[in-house]
Amino acid sequence: MNLPRIRFAHLPTPIEPLPRLSAALGGVRLLVKRDDQTGLAFGGNKTRKLEFVLAEALANGARTLVTVGAAQSNHCRQTAALAARYGLGCILVLSGEPPVERSGNLLLDGLFGAEVAWCRPEERGAALKAAFDRAWEEGRRPYLIPLGASNATGAAAYVAAFDEMLEQMGSHLPDWIVLASSSGGTQAGLALGAALRKFNGRVLGISVDHAAHDLQETVAHLARETAGRMDLPVALRPEDVLVNDEYLGGGYGVFGEAEREAVQLFARTEGLLLDPVYTARAAAGLLGLARAGLFQAGESVLFWHTGGTPALFAEAYQRDLQPPEPA
Repeated sequence: MNLPRIRFAHLPTPIEPLPRLSAALGGVRLLVKRDDQTGLAFGGNKTRKLEFVLAEALANGARTLVTVGAAQSNHCRQTAALAARYGLGCILVLSGEPPVERSGNLLLDGLFGAEVAWCRPEERGAALKAAFDRAWEEGRRPYLIPLGASNATGAAAYVAAFDEMLEQMGSHLPDWIVLASSSGGTQAGLALGAALRKFNGRVLGISVDHAAHDLQETVAHLARETAGRMDLPVALRPEDVLVNDEYLGGGYGVFGEAEREAVQLFARTEGLLLDPVYTARAAAGLLGLARAGLFQAGESVLFWHTGGTPALFAEAYQRDLQPPEPA
């Protein structure tokens, strides 16, 4: 790979079988790729992306990282930790109302010393630009990281991650790779890696917050940009991208019954924790599709765990995550 990279993630992340969950679903062979264990401030998929983003930022003389997300953004938490580790400033533009008490990812943002600017969701773009411009005028050499680090630089990390998975699994490649997909960078990298290596399986994104056709456009566009950046002879079209949007539930960040069942089932069969927003929704999709018969007998399904564990401890989800009282 010809892109600059600063290595700090704990790689390769393990691939583990999920035998008890497989049995609970009638025998579909399930495995998990543990990108919740990438090592930076509880880990997650953004850590891989930030290896490439940091190299680009430092090459451009950056002294402050500026990025954007929701109040419980996993990406913002990992960016704040990265800035602290490398002695950089960090400005997070978060959408929503500032809570009375910080919890979950937001608590960690503060521990890492990040500055937080709050805005309404519909004003996020303007607020991000204002924060960047202000930092520039103050001489802080800001570097702008987009939502989810989902640009060609960030997505390149998941082309490398796909090769990591190939090396780990050897001749026992999965028939399906299933993951949460939202800003699109992780799926774009995996889809590009799959096309480049002529992978015979399928990469399926479970949409967290977008209609399938919109997310297909986003992922394909990012994959083409990444291919261009990496000089790869692959051009993905939207119809080449697999997205399922049947599990959007109550909307972004809304923890419903399907997500609750997924969190509990993964925890109680495998001792594996999901986050309330992304991996719970993707796992709910995986469970629903397995029960509907999408995965054939004898096929193997690799669930790519993108992290997000600290959100389990966010005050907003505490009531929903309480186990039922014993009868």
